[in-house]
Amino acid sequence: SVEMLIEDIQAELTDRPYELAQVAGGWMFRTRSQFADAIKAAADLGDQPLAFTEMEMGVLCAIAYHQPIDRAGLADIFGKEVSRDLLAQLRYKDLIASGPRSPRPGAPHTFVTTETFLVTFDLQGLRDLPELELGGESS
Repeated sequence: SVEMLIEDIQAELTDRPYELAQVAGGWMFRTRSQFADAIKAAADLGDQPLAFTEMEMGVLCAIAYHQPIDRAGLADIFGKEVSRDLLAQLRYKDLIASGPRSPRPGAPHTFVTTETFLVTFDLQGLRDLPELELGGESS
């Protein structure tokens, strides 16, 4: 069976610097996290591929937790307009995509996360997102 084959491959890779991991409903070969620093140093990759500004990460999190969400919904969360350029950057990194049209007047586009988002953050699905801790509320 496929499960037995995957278990055999995983067992064979036990002492290797990479593994076969289940991610986003599929399987992928990836390096083990304890080797990440050595691989980055050897390849001189730095933080370029996954470098995020604080605002990009905030918008990405807002989209992940509130999807599908439009720009007006993001403005409600951040208290200001979210730039089209920032959204274009997240789309360029293939972390967000267009979702269904919003029921708001004018039916604006909404944003949703992608499979690349799940793979990037090592999630099987959106249910694997950490629980939100809402601060500032008193009981």
